[in-house]
Amino acid sequence: MSNINFLELAVRAAKIAEDKKALFPVILDVTGLTAMADYFVIAAAQSTPQINAVCDEIEKNFKNSAVLPVRKEGVSSKSWRVIDYGGLIVHIMSPEIRDAYKLETLWGGAKTVTFKDAAVLKIEILQKIKEL
Repeated sequence: MSNINFLELAVRAAKIAEDKKALFPVILDVTGLTAMADYFVIAAAQSTPQINAVCDEIEKNFKNSAVLPVRKEGVSSKSWRVIDYGGLIVHIMSPEIRDAYKLETLWGGAKTVTFKDAAVLKIEILQKIKEL
């Protein structure tokens, strides 16, 4: 797996999660903070079918690029699935589980990686300003 660009995979996974309407996908750069991976993608999905749909789409997309998971956890879980690609670990969970475990806080020393296009960010910022 040394030839794999895990940052690129993390961005792809986060965009897929966003396209599947997952809530607040983030990419954490945990390089140097843990030996488990270099990047985590964390997102919430509002139902078990949505959790499954997000994970299935990520796996399908990566498989088309000949990237297969090292392991998967929570396949029978209704609230949290984990897909481990070696240098990238994808967490898709219910909002309640995400709130309870607070992975973003647990890895507080991690940098957040921006994965959205600048134009999309600008539109979202303008919408938030209008809401104020």
